[in-house]
Amino acid sequence: MPGSFVGVADYGAFVVAILVFLAIPGPGNLALITSTGKGGIAGGMGATLGVIAGDQVLLWAAVAGVSAVMAAYPAAFHVVQWLGAIYLAWLGLRMLLAKPGSAPILQIKPRHYFRQALLITLLNPKAIVFYLAFFPLFVDPAQHQGLKTFGVMAATIAVLTFLYGLMAVLLTWKLAARLRANPKISATLEKAAGMFLIAFGIKLALSR
Repeated sequence: MPGSFVGVADYGAFVVAILVFLAIPGPGNLALITSTGKGGIAGGMGATLGVIAGDQVLLWAAVAGVSAVMAAYPAAFHVVQWLGAIYLAWLGLRMLLAKPGSAPILQIKPRHYFRQALLITLLNPKAIVFYLAFFPLFVDPAQHQGLKTFGVMAATIAVLTFLYGLMAVLLTWKLAARLRANPKISATLEKAAGMFLIAFGIKLALSR
């Protein structure tokens, strides 16, 4: 198979698919942007590590055969959809209703950004669909090498996500530095982020 590497079918296409997946607008990207705006580079990188951790959980869950369970019991996937929708809508509503001077919805400490991004990733159907359905398509049955193949895939995803997150965090921080002097703009951006999260939640709830 063209481009096959350590049992990964068309490794080049696999890398491209991961990059496209990362660039698609969604809750994960919003978490990186919001975390950077609130907690700076440390907060943004904390969120990036949270996304990576969530990705790894979903990937190894797929390896463990969770995809087969989801296929056999579609209701399980709908439960995850609703959990994700409720969590994102709740977070967005808190941001939307936050009053000036109140405690930030996303805490300043990086460990909170990590936890927030981890939960968003685990409850994001876009990520679940990729790892539990699309991801297995890149496994070459003829050249599969067991855990070594999955390990290469997991490492590739982690490295690409880290590099993407680093780039997104640095770009966001550069822009945020210009806006930080104007509290009204910051408040408006927080309200907009809250509305986006609520919209994401509604979209996930209605998706079937």
